Amino acid sequence: MAQEESLNAAIEALLNVEKQARLAGDVAGTKKAVVDIVELCYKAKQWKALIDNIVLLSKRRGQLKQAVTAMVQQAMQYIDETPDIDTKIELIKTLNNVSAGKIYVEIERARLIKKLAKIKEEQGLTAEAADLMQEIAVETFGAMAKTEKIAFILEQVRLCLDRLDYVRAQILSRKISPRVFEVDGSKEKKKPKEGDNVVEEAPADIPSLLELKSIYYKLMIRYHSHTNDYLEICRCYKAIYDIPSVRKDPAQWIPVLRKICWYLVLAPHDPMQSSLLNATLEDKNLSELPNFCFLLKQLVTMEVIQWTSLWEMFKEEFENEKNLLGGSLGTKAADDLKQRIIEHNILVVSKYYSRITLKRVADLLCLSQQEAEKHLSDMVVAKALLAKIDRPMGVVCFQAAKDSNEILNSWSMNLEKLLDLVEKSCHQIHKETMVHKVALRA
Repeated sequence: MAQEESLNAAIEALLNVEKQARLAGDVAGTKKAVVDIVELCYKAKQWKALIDNIVLLSKRRGQLKQAVTAMVQQAMQYIDETPDIDTKIELIKTLNNVSAGKIYVEIERARLIKKLAKIKEEQGLTAEAADLMQEIAVETFGAMAKTEKIAFILEQVRLCLDRLDYVRAQILSRKISPRVFEVDGSKEKKKPKEGDNVVEEAPADIPSLLELKSIYYKLMIRYHSHTNDYLEICRCYKAIYDIPSVRKDPAQWIPVLRKICWYLVLAPHDPMQSSLLNATLEDKNLSELPNFCFLLKQLVTMEVIQWTSLWEMFKEEFENEKNLLGGSLGTKAADDLKQRIIEHNILVVSKYYSRITLKRVADLLCLSQQEAEKHLSDMVVAKALLAKIDRPMGVVCFQAAKDSNEILNSWSMNLEKLLDLVEKSCHQIHKETMVHKVALRA
């Protein structure tokens, strides 16, 4: 009781000092008085008195911005020292209410919300934690460090993915441009000029920019795995593979390169996929994975691939992915792999044949005629192939129908080439004749 009475007396005295300094416009004196009151309550372990005094000081008439900022920053240091979780939550909520709507403590409020969301998540309330985090738009905070902003947005994306809210996760992820991770060491930090906003240093627990890059692309892999967008997943793994710390350590880049190869094979055939495929084949590190080098070369070579022999060779590798970085390739991956091999074989057939019977196509693809027709039709609908099927005759035509103008143009071109060849031949004959006549006369 004596301690409480002495504490109350000390607080009363400091409140009078704070009032005099505030009315006099003494910023330094007001800040010191406010911080001393908060510190006294903390040292006495009077958490209720601390919370009450924070509310009281924030509501005092004409309270200085600097004093509120100093008080919130000081009280935030005591959050981890609270005796129980209820007191911690109450203190965070009090500070959150005090800083709400005040632009000069927006960074502190963002950090408080992040702490509260972490507690809610630990309690199993993921949806509530995600809702709390989405209230804060850190991209508008000019004084917050770039790495801290990125870390905060990534936490928002992670919580949305955890609650299976993929639409909001995509919207939040677009706030981060991949170019922000391109570190240019040659550029030195510019000294802020007078009048510029001073950017705060990021807290010690915030990861570096390259670590954030890895986190960002891992979250993007989780998002794209939901829609089975294999090409985008491959590009995300490619970005992780290009991180210098990953390239130096074989234990890190080998599983990543394996994933790149698998997702390249699983991705539908298009110009971007072809470009990535050829770029990966030129990578010197691929020589460490001979099986995957063989697999990619099979796709580049215009030859029919036997699905059964290929699956026997790579089934063990496919199953082994579960134990490596990123986990298994997905439930549909095995079916999609077979689908890609069939599509590759159809493209090969279309390169070598202009007309072919459907029965022969089915034999080459090791499928029934109905399945071969279905796969052909799907590729035509997806505009990956030009083909027409004459079902009564059972013939597939891979040539595009030409109109009369194109045919006439091709004929005129052929005639021009023929006349050029005749003219060149006549010239050569005449030249040889003249040479021989000169030789005979001599």
